[in-house]
Amino acid sequence: MDDTFANELAARDRNVIVHPKQPANKTERVTMTQGQGIRLTDAAGKQYLDATGGLWLTQIGHGRQEIAEAARAQMQKLEYFTSFWEFTNEPAIELAERLVALAPEGLDRVFYTNGGSEGDDTAIKMARLYHHRRGDTRRTWILSRRNAYHGLAYGGGTATGFAPFHDGFGPMLPHVDHLTPPWPYRKDLYGDEDVTDFLIRELSETIDRLGAENIAAMIAEPIMGVGGVLIPPTDYWPRVAALLRSHGILLIFDEVVTAFGRTGTWFASEHFGVVPDITVTAKGITSGYVQLGAVLMSADVADTISAGPGFPHGYTYNAHPVACAVALENLSVIEREGLLNRATEMGAYLGGRLEELLALPIVGEVRHIGMMLGVELVQDKETRTPLPMLEPSIPDVIRRESGVIVRDLDHTIVLSPPLVMEKEEADEAFEGLAEVLRRVDSDGVIH
Repeated sequence: MDDTFANELAARDRNVIVHPKQPANKTERVTMTQGQGIRLTDAAGKQYLDATGGLWLTQIGHGRQEIAEAARAQMQKLEYFTSFWEFTNEPAIELAERLVALAPEGLDRVFYTNGGSEGDDTAIKMARLYHHRRGDTRRTWILSRRNAYHGLAYGGGTATGFAPFHDGFGPMLPHVDHLTPPWPYRKDLYGDEDVTDFLIRELSETIDRLGAENIAAMIAEPIMGVGGVLIPPTDYWPRVAALLRSHGILLIFDEVVTAFGRTGTWFASEHFGVVPDITVTAKGITSGYVQLGAVLMSADVADTISAGPGFPHGYTYNAHPVACAVALENLSVIEREGLLNRATEMGAYLGGRLEELLALPIVGEVRHIGMMLGVELVQDKETRTPLPMLEPSIPDVIRRESGVIVRDLDHTIVLSPPLVMEKEEADEAFEGLAEVLRRVDSDGVIH
């Protein structure tokens, strides 16, 4: 291991780079230099097992030569030209056709972005403009949920339902209201009521309080990722969608995390039989090889926002030809290698292994769907009191001791590995996590 080189890079990084969510008093840096499959290597030569897929997105694994070739080939033909006004390019057209073919029926048009945060901001603007162009100029309110994550740009960042992402940035976007999330394990949130009954009643009361004539849309993840892999009851989304549509309120699905095989289907909405008016995607569309996002929408939404002067919104790199070429090859790999089925099968296997941890006094629940997996940690199984998350964090200890990279999100340990994970790698991820959790007491202290 070349610790000298690694330490030098870490020092240079500390001098010039501000990292997301990294306090100034945490000086550790891990400089990744190589990736292959589900493995990563840092500047000191240490190897890691990537059980996070980066940030939920490396569907096809690291180091795929065919992706590099797709980017090279497109760069040699056309590296970039604007897609504003009448201009377009062949990969963008082909990718849009592919996305519409893969998406649930009714999502017929595509608007490109550079990532999820831009996509969520775009969707919110689309919803408000849709109603404005139809003459419903009072419809400006956006409904979201606590513990939701919709990126950290201004609009989506306001819809994000975690207070630390708002503190010090205010005033935030006006006219955003946050509802209770579907979290069946947290029975205390709903009193004696059925979870879905409670949430539908709350939604109906919120619509009455704000006035349906004032509400543009509800934005929501079909399965909440950063909230801790919260999988709603099967009747939740059909009932929410029906209630919204009865009041003319648009439904925006944020599928930045869940689309393109993460849950074992192309889109997580397929699990619930609901087709939203707008769907936001990014991350797995390119498996992170380059930045790209795509907002899919109904023909009605597209035609309305494009009427008259057109949609007055866009980004310099809209429909970037290289990014679109990479996305096309990435989607082909997912299909060619049967990674939707792999996500279902391997997710069930890894989820089964994680369920063994329910024998531990600090593990309250294990949730999984496809390659989205969460282990909720509690102080007491009877009261379901969340386990304190202390320093050093559980993921930090797991990474340092075993090289397995996981995340902690709201006292839930989350795994979202590449869809190419093998059984032996799933066992390795489980053992790395389990070895540390067995040493955690009810105060969150690791022994």
